[in-house]
Amino acid sequence: MSTLLGAIVVAIGGLLVGTSAWPMKVMRKYQFEHLWFVSMLIGLVLLPWAATLTLCPNAIDAYRHIDRALVLKANLFSFGWGIANVLCGLCYVRIGFALTGGILTGLGVSIGVTVPLIIKGSGLFNQAPNIGSPAGHTVLFGVAFMLCGVFLVSLAGFGRDKALKTSPRAGGDFAVGLAMVIVAGILSVGLSFSFVYSQDPVIRAMRAQGAGDIGANFAVWAISLIAGALVNLLYPAYLMTKNKSWSVLAQSPRDAMLSGLIGLTMCVSIALMGKGMLLLGVLGASVGFGIQQSSQMLGNQAVGFIGGEWKGVLGRPRMQMYLAILLLLVAAAVLAYGNTLAKI
Repeated sequence: MSTLLGAIVVAIGGLLVGTSAWPMKVMRKYQFEHLWFVSMLIGLVLLPWAATLTLCPNAIDAYRHIDRALVLKANLFSFGWGIANVLCGLCYVRIGFALTGGILTGLGVSIGVTVPLIIKGSGLFNQAPNIGSPAGHTVLFGVAFMLCGVFLVSLAGFGRDKALKTSPRAGGDFAVGLAMVIVAGILSVGLSFSFVYSQDPVIRAMRAQGAGDIGANFAVWAISLIAGALVNLLYPAYLMTKNKSWSVLAQSPRDAMLSGLIGLTMCVSIALMGKGMLLLGVLGASVGFGIQQSSQMLGNQAVGFIGGEWKGVLGRPRMQMYLAILLLLVAAAVLAYGNTLAKI
């Protein structure tokens, strides 16, 4: 039952992340820097800290009892994720959505699922079976299915772009973009790792002060995402300063509300990922991240279909996308089955 519940929780979290960008399609005034600044401020700073300070008695005192080296390690991971987030947005322009999404997810899943099987996480995750165990082999099998799905998503995206005549630019911009997305793919696992390798001491410190599971979970993210939030706030702040467009933030309450909705969705999805990983048990760091990434890609494609990105595109690209969706679902099922093999 814990496997099913954990899988559902991380899957919902992934779907929320994958569909969180839909408000961008209906904004009228805000540009990237405005919506990004507002959504990241709310999703990565205001909401996590509000939840922590509200739900965790004596939270600040509890933080004082946590090893500073652990907090630093968690923030180094989230700092890398913050850089990946910025690079991802830049790569969409340079090399297109299809190739960016394919490389980013492929590298992210390969690293994010396998590393915790080799270098164990904190607390419960420290008991994860080795990569050479039956559970480890099954998880890797699920990753293989997922990578096939990612490959097909990329092919389908290329086919769609060609049909719609929206192919990315070639030349120097493409080469630089390709290098950037490879770096982003490697760093993108920082969000997961910031939780996997730091959660146990933080949760124990909060529970010792009387916090419940939900509050303790938010407390991990609040302290771990400081560096990641800083990157995600400084970059749009730089753009607004460069373009002298800070005043735009106050010009559209509607767009500000939509940006806040993106931030709320991000905050909830991150919290669900952490909670789902813990519910999945000792393999939660690997299996939870894999299922989350699968459902995130499904959410991305759902937004694309609903938003009309596939309107008028038929034939091979559409069939490749349908097959990719099927493979992503199979991958999630295989990962969940692998998680059951870790039960003692």
